[in-house]
Amino acid sequence: MKLAIVGGGSTYTPELISGFTRLREQLPIDDIALVDSDNHRLELVAGISRRMLARAGHQARLLATTDLVAGVADADAVLIQLRVGGQDAREGDETWPHEVDCIGQETTGPGGLAKALRTVPLVLRIADTVRKHAKPDAWIVDFTNPVGIVTRALLEAGHRAVGLCNVAIGFQRRFAANLGVEPDEVQLGHVGLNHLTWERSVSVNGKDRLPQLLNEQRAELAEEVQLPEALLAQLGVVPSYYLRYYYAHDEVLHEQMHNASRAAEVRAIEQELLKIYADTSVDEKPEILERRGGAFYSEAAIQVLAMMQGTDPVSRVVNLRNDGMLPFLPDDHVIEVPARFNGGAFVAEPVAPLPDDIRGLVSAVAGYERLALDAAVHGGRDRVLRAMRAHPLVLQHDRAEKLTDLLLAANKPFLERA
Repeated sequence: MKLAIVGGGSTYTPELISGFTRLREQLPIDDIALVDSDNHRLELVAGISRRMLARAGHQARLLATTDLVAGVADADAVLIQLRVGGQDAREGDETWPHEVDCIGQETTGPGGLAKALRTVPLVLRIADTVRKHAKPDAWIVDFTNPVGIVTRALLEAGHRAVGLCNVAIGFQRRFAANLGVEPDEVQLGHVGLNHLTWERSVSVNGKDRLPQLLNEQRAELAEEVQLPEALLAQLGVVPSYYLRYYYAHDEVLHEQMHNASRAAEVRAIEQELLKIYADTSVDEKPEILERRGGAFYSEAAIQVLAMMQGTDPVSRVVNLRNDGMLPFLPDDHVIEVPARFNGGAFVAEPVAPLPDDIRGLVSAVAGYERLALDAAVHGGRDRVLRAMRAHPLVLQHDRAEKLTDLLLAANKPFLERA
C-alpha cells in the first residue's frame, strides 16, 4: 500500500509515523510520500520520520517531495492535513472576531468561515491532481478543518472522500478507561456535524453505560468538556468540547479576551518541535508532541485506512453524506456519525431521532455550512456576508457586516490567490 500525506511537513506527522510503526499489522504500508510546499519543514519532518521507521524496523520507503504529482502518483490513499496560512492565519481567526465581541476560533464561528474560504479551493485543486495521478480507486481522507465543509466540497466535486476528526476516538478512549474496558469494546452513539457533536450512548457488549457514567462521573465529565454539570444532567448526553462556544459563549469570550491565543501557544510548541526534529540523534516521537493537539490522531487515521483495506470491520465515526440519516437535513449534507465500510463505501449506522433543541442547533449550523461552502467555491462579498449572518454565533446584520469586512481584510492575500 502507498499512502500519500499532503501537508506532510506538519509537526503532526511524526504522530502518524508512530502509529504506523505501532500498528503495522493492522495497516501494512509499503510506501509513504510526504508532500509539502515548505521544503525546510518537510526535510526536518522527513528526517525524524525516517529515523523512527528505522528504529522500529519498519520497511516502508519514505519519499519527501514538494511535487504533488510525484507524491500522489499511484497512491492507494491520500491523507490531507493542511493549514493554509499556518499559525499566523490561525491567530487572525482567533483574534479579529473579538473586535465585535464574537468568539474567535479556527473552526467555529467567523474564524471557521475564514478558514473554509482559504482552504476549500486549494483542497479541491489537490483532489483534482489525486484523481488524475493516484490509483483509480484511491480514497481521500480529509483531516483538514473545517472537516465537514471541506469533506462536502470534495464529495460535491465527485471525489472519493471521507472526513476524519479525533473528537470521537478521544471520547471512546476516555470512556473505555473510565469503564475499565478495551477501547474497541466501546461503541459510541456519536451524532451531529463536525465540531458540533453529542455522545448519546456509550455501549459495551450491547449495554448502554452512559446513564451509569452520568450518574457516577458527571462532575468529572462536565469538567473535561468545560461545561456546567447541570447542563449534562438535563441533556442526558455528553456534548463535545466545541459546544462550549454555544452553551458557554460569554464565558469563553471572556477567557479569550484575557488570555493568549491558542495559535501563539501552538506556534511556540511547533518551533520547539522543529528544533527537536533537526537533531539527528532523535528517533522517537517527542513527548512535547502531545501538547500540539490531535490526541489519537494516528489511531483514528489508521482505523479508517484499515477499514478501506477490509481489515477493520468495526464501526468507526467519520464524516460522510447524510443520505437520510438525519431526515431534517438534505441528503448531500455531511454529518459525523458511526459508519461501516461496506461494498466499497462508508455506510452510516442508523441514527435515532434527535431531541428538538439539538436538532434545531444542528439545522442552523448546517444552513450556515452550506452557505459557507457556496462562498468558498464561488467567492464574492455577498456570499461571504450571507454565510456570516447565518451562523448562530453571529446572526445580527450589523455585526455580520463588520465581521465580513474584517475577514476579507485579514485574508485578502489568500482569497486573491484562490
